[in-house]
Amino acid sequence: MLAEGRVAIVTGAGRGLGAATAQALSQNGASVILCDVDLPQAESEAGNIRATGGTAIALGSDVSRPPEAERLVQAALKHYGRLDILVNNAGICPRISIDEMTEEAYDQIMNVNLKSVFFLSRAAGNAMKTNRWGRIVNVSSTGGRTGGIFNATVYSASKAAIMSMTKAFARHFAPDNILVNCIAPGTVNTRLMTNLPQQSLETAVSQVPLKRLADAAEIAQVIVFLASEGASYMTGSTVDVNGGAVMP
Repeated sequence: MLAEGRVAIVTGAGRGLGAATAQALSQNGASVILCDVDLPQAESEAGNIRATGGTAIALGSDVSRPPEAERLVQAALKHYGRLDILVNNAGICPRISIDEMTEEAYDQIMNVNLKSVFFLSRAAGNAMKTNRWGRIVNVSSTGGRTGGIFNATVYSASKAAIMSMTKAFARHFAPDNILVNCIAPGTVNTRLMTNLPQQSLETAVSQVPLKRLADAAEIAQVIVFLASEGASYMTGSTVDVNGGAVMP
């Protein structure tokens, strides 16, 4: 029970890696707030957690809007009286070539993927100071290591920036025993990968030494570790979980 008694916010928790992370945290003893722009989907996942004996609520939220950060943190404090864990998982990856990228699409990607990490981390970390214990786990991507995946230049740039931002927040919150780490998943069996053209998906999998997509639950287990006491001497790190596709 690596998260027993803890309260966690997971963004982008309506499906995919976010849903798997919320489930894994619950199975390890955490009370979970599932945040997603698609509230019905988040409510469904929260219901699945409650059906298996866990404690979870769902909140609809557009994390690209900075005022939502404070609202989410206050919701955690209102419902559970504390906040211990934040998983910044929300992200979008529209497949747009460099030539076809618009300013509107660029801003949307950066707002959802990067701006949300800054404002949520700041709000959550300040709330965690009360108990002098906290874990913030940011979800980056192998794309942030390589500098680009198929028609995802801006997405990859946002994920690289998350790695850098993780280090800054790690230094900022270290005196308060709030640890900030990052995870860089590779090819995971979620919509981000399975919506690729078949040839592109096969090429991506062929470049992975393990020759398969990861299950979201496999990535979630690493996030749970980073959110636990077991990671007590880790901060500012990026953990690569990519089947060996990229070995920095």
